[in-house]
Amino acid sequence: MQVRPLVRIVLLAAWMAPTVATADPTDDFVRAEMKRQNIPGLSLAVVKDGKVIKAAGYGVANRKTNEPATPDTVYKIASVSKQFVATGAMLLVQDGRITPEDPIGKYIQGIPAAWNGITVRHLLTHTAGFVREPPGFDPFKRSTEAELIKSAYATPLRNPPGAKWEYSNLGYTVLAEIITRVSGRPWHEFIADRVFRPSGMAATRTTTTDPVPNKASGYSDNDKLIDAPDWPALRAGGAFFSTVLDLAKWDATLYTGAVLTEATRTQMWTPARLNDGTTATYGFGWFISQPQNRRQVWHSGGLPGFAAQFHRYLDDRVSVIILLNSDDADDDTILTGVAELYLPDRK
Repeated sequence: MQVRPLVRIVLLAAWMAPTVATADPTDDFVRAEMKRQNIPGLSLAVVKDGKVIKAAGYGVANRKTNEPATPDTVYKIASVSKQFVATGAMLLVQDGRITPEDPIGKYIQGIPAAWNGITVRHLLTHTAGFVREPPGFDPFKRSTEAELIKSAYATPLRNPPGAKWEYSNLGYTVLAEIITRVSGRPWHEFIADRVFRPSGMAATRTTTTDPVPNKASGYSDNDKLIDAPDWPALRAGGAFFSTVLDLAKWDATLYTGAVLTEATRTQMWTPARLNDGTTATYGFGWFISQPQNRRQVWHSGGLPGFAAQFHRYLDDRVSVIILLNSDDADDDTILTGVAELYLPDRK
């Protein structure tokens, strides 16, 4: 196995430290990075062919109580949530109740005329031309999806639908509202019933004011480690709590047809095509890339106090999931370093 120079340096530093290193290079690498970056707590899972081959927690979930971080620690997963909203929409497609080409005006009446050309596909792929955030979004004030959508009616589109890829939480707010209206139940209940329960994801839920067992506390500023604000309101595309073990269960489900058919998964992992014929590096709720000739679908996420990474290396059938209770960390380096310890060599 070839190890990148950065990983070699971090591992060497860990092995030369005065404390006795563990026998597991993953533990050594993660602990060294957490020390370097002053990260309070981190949980990870590595999955091969849908089976967990490494699950661990490091540091603390709560600095006041010194509760350790474990694979069962619950974190806010931020925009990693988007794949679940996209899955909810595609379940309605599988049910024959909507299609990706449906105009959103079919489900949400009274929208501005400029929105008439926007389709469900545009929402899924961040190509609707929307601004990033609903103008009426206040993280400390709970609002309905319908209220947030209406707050954007007076805001001009940034570009014609399908002309450009531009990340938009507003688009996923509209998508959640469509799920609610078509399914006849709140979008988060529909997703819990059709996605989380079949996958055995008992710890995964939307953000709530109710007590959440095993919930990590979030921290900002890795120099001072101050308590991060705990937003009571989140957009639908960043609304879920989960654990690395629950996300590993979802990873296993994605190898089967228990929730999504193979044809649907392929559609979700196909790059969006723009009006000019070029493609974006995004499908339906997933980024799509091929670094070093390794096909992967992935999503990251960040909120005050939290960061999340979920990468699936499709051809290698390896997935790496990392959740942190810090919003001031280089989690990309940790994700990549861990992945390289498990991915086979590519000649």
